[in-house]
Amino acid sequence: MELDTERCEVHYAGRVQGVGFRYTVRQIAGGLNVTGFVRNRPDGTVQLVAEGSPKEVQRLLEDVRATMGNYIRSVQESRSPATGEFQGFAIRW
Repeated sequence: MELDTERCEVHYAGRVQGVGFRYTVRQIAGGLNVTGFVRNRPDGTVQLVAEGSPKEVQRLLEDVRATMGNYIRSVQESRSPATGEFQGFAIRW
């Protein structure tokens, strides 16, 4: 794991389920050097956990907002050191 990697956990609220949100996030992440997952939560939000360089993680978040921003009402974000636990980026259920 690189020294300059971080973990970012984001909870998106709004009309974020049933609109292809997870698949779009996975597609965006596939073009970046990030690992982690995205999943629907029982409360109707979507959870995104991404690890990578701060620049790559920020690009992921910006691309998600640019692509899916019309569905997002609010965003809660937290950052911490990366754990290195992920092998790739996946949709979880």
